[in-house]
Amino acid sequence: MAKTTLEPPKDPPANRILDTPFDSALSDRYLVYALSTITARSLPDLRDGMKPVHRRILWGMRLLRLDPASAYKKSARVVGDVMGKYHPHGDQSIYDAMVRLSQDFALRYPLIDGQGNFGNIDGDNAAAMRYTEARLTDAATLLMDGLDEECVPFRTTYNGEEEEPEVFPGAFPNLLANGSSGIAVGMATSIPPHNVAEVLSAALALLSEPDLPDERLLEHVKGPDFPTGGLLIEPQESIAEAYTTGRGSFRLRARWHKVEDKNGTWHIEITEIPWQVVKGKLIENMANLLNDKKLPLVADLDDQSDENIRIVIEPRARTVDPEILMESLFKLTELETRISLNMNVLDAGRPGVLSLADVIRKWLIHQREVLTARARFRLGKIDARLEILGGLIKAYLNLDEVIRIIREADDAKAELITTFDLTVIQADAILNMRLRSLRKLDELEITRENKALNAEAKDLRHLLDTPAEQTRRLTATLTEMREKYGADTELGRRRTQIAAAPNVKMVPLEAMIEREPLTIIASQMGWVRALKGHIDLASADAIKFKEGDGPAFAFHAHTTDKLMVASSDGRFFTLSPDKLPGGRGFGEPLRLMIDIAEGVTIITLAAHRADATLLLASTDGRGFLVKTEDVLAETRKGRQVMVPRPGASLLLIKPLTPGEDMIATIGDNRKLLVFPLTDLPTMARGQGVALQKFKDGGLADARSFVMAEGLSWPMGGSTARTRTEADLSFWQGNRASAGRLPPTGFPRSNKFE
Repeated sequence: MAKTTLEPPKDPPANRILDTPFDSALSDRYLVYALSTITARSLPDLRDGMKPVHRRILWGMRLLRLDPASAYKKSARVVGDVMGKYHPHGDQSIYDAMVRLSQDFALRYPLIDGQGNFGNIDGDNAAAMRYTEARLTDAATLLMDGLDEECVPFRTTYNGEEEEPEVFPGAFPNLLANGSSGIAVGMATSIPPHNVAEVLSAALALLSEPDLPDERLLEHVKGPDFPTGGLLIEPQESIAEAYTTGRGSFRLRARWHKVEDKNGTWHIEITEIPWQVVKGKLIENMANLLNDKKLPLVADLDDQSDENIRIVIEPRARTVDPEILMESLFKLTELETRISLNMNVLDAGRPGVLSLADVIRKWLIHQREVLTARARFRLGKIDARLEILGGLIKAYLNLDEVIRIIREADDAKAELITTFDLTVIQADAILNMRLRSLRKLDELEITRENKALNAEAKDLRHLLDTPAEQTRRLTATLTEMREKYGADTELGRRRTQIAAAPNVKMVPLEAMIEREPLTIIASQMGWVRALKGHIDLASADAIKFKEGDGPAFAFHAHTTDKLMVASSDGRFFTLSPDKLPGGRGFGEPLRLMIDIAEGVTIITLAAHRADATLLLASTDGRGFLVKTEDVLAETRKGRQVMVPRPGASLLLIKPLTPGEDMIATIGDNRKLLVFPLTDLPTMARGQGVALQKFKDGGLADARSFVMAEGLSWPMGGSTARTRTEADLSFWQGNRASAGRLPPTGFPRSNKFE
């Protein structure tokens, strides 16, 4: 059994306990975790655009000599080396990162050349790592070019047995070329991919003119360039603002075209979809919308894709406008997405949001540092070789004496140093020289090499001492790379087209739903359902309900309508009838569809009428008028319209009819008051104003009416007669008055209807 060399702690455990407040201990440890997440996991380095896991994968593959000209090796071999030597995390997380680096639909310029099933745009996962093989691409070799020349710092690995680079030399502008995304603690990054030729053109422009303004820089970088293509329809002003501030978003659409068929018919072919959209889920969602009759302009769709995207959409009729059809699909599906821009990167180990110009400038600074570091490394190698060559040349010039000293001297090395003024290294080189190297040809070769190295050393010293020469060298390198990834190459051509949004009238959501008649039924316990067709509302009582439940609301609507729901706490909610459960069963509770507070009751459920006005009144006799467009809600939480005072609640909601000019209110104390409708304010939210004054009780009912037609109410009984009071001067008064007892025969329920 192996013996451990670790000695147990001498202090007892009790002496090693730290007495510290829990909150400070927790905050200190969480801060360490947060910093670790930010700097070592989630945010890319500005210089090479890589996170540690990606950098370690490429470094491990480089040590395995998986260059583009070599044979493929199993992905499991790469994952094992990376996990065992550099990245002590799960093998699956390493393999997932490796897979993404090889996917040409995820990365604009893949850094790994994969062989086998590395997943596809349909959303299928890659095969297991034991089945796939990989090697590096040319872009990855450019990114790591110079690692053997001490141009970037190295650090020891987690176990202290190996070394790994802290950053890559990064001649390939990977941060902007392939982009990056990640979520850290309290911050995130989202950088879309760009065209390398455009980025290099911008870098060359900044090299020649360091103070180039941002607007001039955008003459070179047109916008993101996504691996899946598509159309970027963001306005130029918005693109410029995003790149200037480092924050923004881009509107990306699928690429499509109209194809003429026989007999005047046509269909639409989609050949490119937005970046990061899973085609399988996209087709599934479109099919669901088609089955739910929310795409009335579409007759059928068919995915005919192979290695290329080809989605065929058949219109409902040949008279359908293809622009309007596609606008409806852009609105309802992921054929249009928004790609966010948040250039939050690690700059000298610190996170920060930078503009496009700042990112390129700082990348150029790193390239200049790499250039000078490589020059110093090469100069050191040349100086070491020149030292040896100088000794060899002295030996050739004094060959007979060198041979004599070697043959006769007791300490040949010391005598050589003394006789010919050599260094220890030069003396060792002479003593280690083979006899066959004494040929005249080798002497001439050494002389030529010495001359060439001296000339190269002079150039390198000039490079290190002259910033202008550094700029010239960088310009030449970047120009050569731009030609390699130019617009005339298959990999370098721009795939995402910058285009203006078509001037097409926006299609409302209601137009995307087929108009069908419905009968909405809601129970007293809040269960709602939608029956197909307009059934006789008089027969609604015959519809079955749960035991102890009964009908509460029943009305006609259409699938394109909006339903207005109001609760006793003054909140209004909006529902779509097409999303309600069908007539089978008892329906579903409203509380599953909207967030109604506990103990709150439903006051009304009705079809929303556009451009109408509602009368709202609370139990304490306060009320106001509100426009129907001000009660529409966009979320499940609804919209707070009436804010009842403590102890009060929303009592009634009555729609106004055009021409009505008076309001009638009656309280629990059976006092009737009539006053002009103009005395009520129109508000979007609030408590309202006092409608009637009560000594005890509250408001029982209120309604609006036309003064010239009088006030009517039901008489009751089997005859269902109504009574109309034409002269209301006795009950007419100012708003917030007490009112008077109603006419004889007014219902004892204190209700107008």
